[in-house]
Amino acid sequence: MWKTFSNNKLAVAGLLTIIILALLAIFAVKIVPYEPSAQNILQRLQGPSLTHLLGTDDLGRDVCSRVIYGTRISLSVGFIAVGIAVLLGILFGAVAGFYGGWIDSVIMRFVDIMFCFPTFFLILMIIAVLGPNIYNVMIVIGLTSWPGIARLVRGEILSVKEREYVYAARAIGASDIRIIFRHILPNALAPVLVTATLGIADAILIESGLSFLGLGVQPPMPSWGNILTAGKDYIEYAWWLTLFPGLMILITILAYNLVGEGIREIVDPKQ
Repeated sequence: MWKTFSNNKLAVAGLLTIIILALLAIFAVKIVPYEPSAQNILQRLQGPSLTHLLGTDDLGRDVCSRVIYGTRISLSVGFIAVGIAVLLGILFGAVAGFYGGWIDSVIMRFVDIMFCFPTFFLILMIIAVLGPNIYNVMIVIGLTSWPGIARLVRGEILSVKEREYVYAARAIGASDIRIIFRHILPNALAPVLVTATLGIADAILIESGLSFLGLGVQPPMPSWGNILTAGKDYIEYAWWLTLFPGLMILITILAYNLVGEGIREIVDPKQ
C-alpha cells in the first residue's frame, strides 16, 4: 500500500505538507515569535520584514504568529467535525445497510431530506440560533456532514453482508453487533477513509468561510477566516493581511485533496 501511495509524488507532497502543518499546530506555543493577541499600535500595518516576517495587522499584532495559531484552530475544527460526521455516518449507514426493510427506508429518506438543504445555509441558520463559537462550529459541521458518509457505508455494507464469511458468522450464532463491527465494517471502511480525508478539507473551508462572515471563531482567537476579515478593509495597501492566510487555506485544502486522491488509488480495486 505504501509503495502504491509513494509512487504518487503529489500525494506524498500533500502528506508532507499535512505533517508540517500538524507540527506547526502542536508546537505553536514554542514557534510563534510574538503573542498572537499582543497589540502594538505603533507598529500597525507594517509590511513583511525581519522583525515581523508576515507583517502586522491594523492593531499591530504579528500576522505570522496569528497565522500559525490559526493552523491549530483550523486543523482542530477539521478533525473533530469530520470525526463526528464519520461516527454518525458509520452508525446510521451500518444499521440501514445491515437490517434493510423499513429501518433502511426511514434512515435513507432522512438522508435524502438532509441533502435537499444547501449545507452552508443550513449551517448558517444553526449557528445563528446557537451562537458563533469554535465548539458550535465543530458540532454543526459534523452534524451536517454525515449523510454522504452514511449513504457510502450503506452501499458498501449491502455488498459485503452477502459474502460467505458473514453467512458463516451467522451459522455459528454470532450476534448482529459482532457481525457488523467485527466482520462487515472492517471490510467496508476503505472508501470512508478517502471521504474523511477530503471531508477535513471541506470542514476547514467551511470554518474559514464562517469565520470570515463573523459566524465562526470569534476574535481575539485567531483563525484564517477572521484574519482575512480583518484584512479586507486594508487590501489595497496591506496586501499581506489577505495573502498569507489565503495561501494557508489554499495549501491546506490542496494537501488534503492530494492525500485523498492518493488513498483512493490504494483502495480502488480497479487501479
